[in-house]
Amino acid sequence: MNVHEYQAKDVFRKYGIPVPKGTPLMEPGGAKAAAQKLIDETGSEVVVVKAQIHAGGRGKAGGVKVVKGAAAAQAAADEIYGKTLVTHQTGPEGKKVQRLLVEQGVGIDRELYLALVLDRETRRVVVMASTEGGVEIEEVADKAPEKILKIWVDPTVGLAPYQARQLGYGLGLSGNAFKQFGKLLGQMEKLFMQEDCSQVEINPLIVTTDERVLALDAKLNFDDNADFRHKEWGDWRDMSEEHAVEVEAHESGLSYVQLDGNIGCLVNGAGLAMATMDIIKHCGGEPANFLDVGGGASREAVKTAFKIILTSPSVKGIFVNIFGGIAQCDTIAAGVIAATEELGLKVPLVVRLEGTNVELGRKLLAESGLAITPAATMGDGAHKVVELVKGA
Repeated sequence: MNVHEYQAKDVFRKYGIPVPKGTPLMEPGGAKAAAQKLIDETGSEVVVVKAQIHAGGRGKAGGVKVVKGAAAAQAAADEIYGKTLVTHQTGPEGKKVQRLLVEQGVGIDRELYLALVLDRETRRVVVMASTEGGVEIEEVADKAPEKILKIWVDPTVGLAPYQARQLGYGLGLSGNAFKQFGKLLGQMEKLFMQEDCSQVEINPLIVTTDERVLALDAKLNFDDNADFRHKEWGDWRDMSEEHAVEVEAHESGLSYVQLDGNIGCLVNGAGLAMATMDIIKHCGGEPANFLDVGGGASREAVKTAFKIILTSPSVKGIFVNIFGGIAQCDTIAAGVIAATEELGLKVPLVVRLEGTNVELGRKLLAESGLAITPAATMGDGAHKVVELVKGA
């Protein structure tokens, strides 16, 4: 789960990570008053007005304005609010700006990059830092990978002081900025662990002209699997920033992520769903989604899953891959038949069933009179659906 920059900075403040003063706005009308308050408190006329969307690259898209004076801040807010920003992370459809952050301007001496992310390959948290702050880290990784410093955190002892010093020296910090960096990094690790994050990113992390280290931007991504421990996440969630179909799936108890392919996948179990996508690609196809209906999938859940898959106009075929344990194959088959009849399915449908009540499930499908292609194995099903989609 992502949150807005201003929400992430509220969490940063909770952990003592220094951030600029700022005021979030749900509409542009209060920008002048918010800017004037900052000017009175800081003594500086420089104010920054920022679009709040769940995507990077806002500055290049015109979503960040550095202005002088409260009147100019209001004009910038009026210009940004309601604008659709198209960045490298939004896709061509872009995102409409419906929230703003009015923030104090600060004197910048250097811009750095700092992030903690989960490295699934090593099963550890990796700290990444770079002197190339303020630009897309993907661009740095592609063109100058040697400029990205990395250290891995031992989960048994946590971030060691020598590792923080190693990164600080690697970034060329010294004096007061070096000391503040070590403290900030320790607080970032604490935040990452206690708030169940999968990513904590500051880009840019700045060294100010008076040698302070400050998080000029903030990005948090939370692990959805820990939502039962964080009731506050429900209040932070901005549904307007999320894909409408994914929201519907979540509310229906389904795990769904839309992808760019043309073969819809309906599977029970996350591991099997990942394997199904892999084998579709291995057979020359492209999965259109990740969809896990869960171990105890019901007939209604299957029907809902079909409806969600078919919301994507790019879907040209569907592969149902079920291993019946708790979920029984005859129940899944009944759901497949009901969905096919109710939705008037026009695309090829391949079904592979295995497990509890498999013979009964296969019998129901065979006797349904519907254009359902059976598959004996997962590989057989993937091959068949790819061929049917290519043939269509």
